[in-house]
Amino acid sequence: MAAYLVTGGAGFIGSHLVDRLLELGRAVRVLDDFSTGRRENLVHVRDRVELLEGSVCDLQTCRAACRDVEAVLHQAALPSVPRSMADPLTTHRVNADGTFNMLLAAREAGVRRFVYASSSSVYGETQELPQRETMPLRPVSPYGASKAVGEIYCHSFSCSFGLQTVALRYFNVFGPRQDPTSEYSAAIPRFLSRLLRGQPPVVFGDGEQSRDFIYVGNVVEANLLAVQACLSDGRTCELRGQAVNVAAGRAITLNEVIAVMNELLGTAIKARYDAPRPGDVRHSLADVSAARRLIGFQPRVSFRDGLAMALEWYRKNL
Repeated sequence: MAAYLVTGGAGFIGSHLVDRLLELGRAVRVLDDFSTGRRENLVHVRDRVELLEGSVCDLQTCRAACRDVEAVLHQAALPSVPRSMADPLTTHRVNADGTFNMLLAAREAGVRRFVYASSSSVYGETQELPQRETMPLRPVSPYGASKAVGEIYCHSFSCSFGLQTVALRYFNVFGPRQDPTSEYSAAIPRFLSRLLRGQPPVVFGDGEQSRDFIYVGNVVEANLLAVQACLSDGRTCELRGQAVNVAAGRAITLNEVIAVMNELLGTAIKARYDAPRPGDVRHSLADVSAARRLIGFQPRVSFRDGLAMALEWYRKNL
């Protein structure tokens, strides 16, 4: 019996989650179609996990993946706002329809807990900061909309069928294994890869846009805390079907990010600025008090320490 199913387990966040579960002695099944996940992320644990290759877009695959599973950690998605602007249909199919398939399969299989990887993109461009879970969802990109649909389905499956679900609204996650090569790559891996080659990082906009960056290890712990909290009698009713922010609770501008990178590298490479990308929000900052109260979440790794660990990995693996 696989106690835990990690969808998207060959991806950036999913593979770190797999590592941590194995460290804790858990039985792990991975579902991934390797469209964005990388086989090399699982090479070191390949003989310790049950790997099912397939897509969450296929309901029968989801049913097979959920068989004899206690908890689902649903990380599978097509990430990136720019990707969703270029191909909204595929983004919807994977993120919205795929999440519905997983919820349906989990309900049929008698899964006890379902943790859904959502995104701060569901908020859109808010006038008020920090962003709180009580704010209305007004996503401005197809990616954000697809994640909001997944949240709504999680809530409805909790209300209608009693499936214990919780949605974790990830803000800007960074760390080792984050792919810098795609045209849809996130800011930190793109910046680091260029700086390591002595090239100026490319910023879309003026660099004064801010993000709430969180190290991947903190996100992994939030997932495990969410699973545990779903079984806690004192918090289950309040948590079930709800969404909580997973972030550091601190906004950093992209110009500040590049300054810290230069400091860590001992360089002074200036950024090159390009036109802003459609669908990107100007500022993002989370209120993490609900995560502290409901799942006991407290980020342990600081932005600077996380960046130093990411830098070390990119030095060895680029």
